[in-house]
Amino acid sequence: MEQKLFTELRPLYTTSKESPNEIRIRIRMRDLIYSDVLRHAVDSTMERYPYFCVELQKTDEQYIFAENHRPVVITNSLHGVDLNSKDSNFHMIAFCFQDNWIILDIFHGMTDGTGAYEVLRTLLYYYCSERYQIKLNDQGIRLVGDAISEEEWIDPVANRSDLPIPSRKEMSNALNLIDSAGLENDHQHTVYSISISESEFMRFNLDNDGSPGTMVSLLLSRAIAKLYPDSKDPIRITLCVNQRNALHTPLAHQSLVGGIMLEYKDIMRDWSLERQGTAYRGMVFVQNQEENVLMGVASQAGITRMILSKESDPERQGVAGYINSLASRVITATVSYVGKANYKEAEQYIRDFRVWTSSAANGLTVEISAVNGRFTLDFLQTFSSPVFVNAFLEELEDNGIVFDLQDVNMLELPNIKLPWTE
Repeated sequence: MEQKLFTELRPLYTTSKESPNEIRIRIRMRDLIYSDVLRHAVDSTMERYPYFCVELQKTDEQYIFAENHRPVVITNSLHGVDLNSKDSNFHMIAFCFQDNWIILDIFHGMTDGTGAYEVLRTLLYYYCSERYQIKLNDQGIRLVGDAISEEEWIDPVANRSDLPIPSRKEMSNALNLIDSAGLENDHQHTVYSISISESEFMRFNLDNDGSPGTMVSLLLSRAIAKLYPDSKDPIRITLCVNQRNALHTPLAHQSLVGGIMLEYKDIMRDWSLERQGTAYRGMVFVQNQEENVLMGVASQAGITRMILSKESDPERQGVAGYINSLASRVITATVSYVGKANYKEAEQYIRDFRVWTSSAANGLTVEISAVNGRFTLDFLQTFSSPVFVNAFLEELEDNGIVFDLQDVNMLELPNIKLPWTE
């Protein structure tokens, strides 16, 4: 089934070798990976997700995803392969493994964390069932033989004609972390991974009128404010929001992510943590109303149509890049939380879980995962300096939150080979 690209276009035109628009999920299992079992699991999984078994093609100036019947590639390494290349069999998805790690790489324009989690739910079900010779509960897991509805397949935004007109509210520039910390010459992309007990952090959230996404955003805001108390620019965190609920398409596989702006206002700085948490929850409540989310969808669709109005790939890249640069000016950092992973009975075999993406252009994205009783916060940076991680950890410590800085890695994402760079 041929798919015309729409929601995929802006991520496609803003991807680059330095910053590929990609989701990389790294899972450390309890035991060594059996390569033949992983092969069977990947083959079964990809049979269940035919809309991810595609090849990027261009017809009459329009990019499409065409069916790709080549096997999805699995490599024995932690590096993976370039997506949309001969090495990946021209797929926009690939897997790799080494020792007890399994890694999924997928083009972020094709899906988001919600969609990637579904793929992994299926993969882990098939892999763990065969690897451990047990019958896992399959309730709520997408499996081969399921009927795939149109809602799961069709882009819910491309032909939507009843979206509200987005408001034209001008935003001032936000505090820029790279400029503030003098990190203009630090170009080493780095990820710091922090682990927190899920039960303890949820109890802390309940005590302070927070939720995982809002509380991490608030603690990060407080940490930055202590570093730069005299900054004239506001601290503004974007908290990612799943647009599926507002679109009434919970099964859609596309990348459907909007943003809620959480501004750490001067008047809030002397408030208690609980009162600040209430304020942030209030901002989330208002901006997460269906009408407001749909205005965000409409704005994104308008940008896509603006990109499509240009005839050449370089022109389209220029428009997409310009829009991204405007957006990055009004955001200090980004926080993303898909929600509890809920890999069901397979979670007992998972020891670590990391979500990596390209960090936001303004320098810092925090990806939150909740798997097997632990929250993992991956601080994804376009720089190596630990200045903001250290400030955040001090905030955790000051509030009695026990944490474990698990490791520090280079933020390595495979390249996505683009048609116009060949």
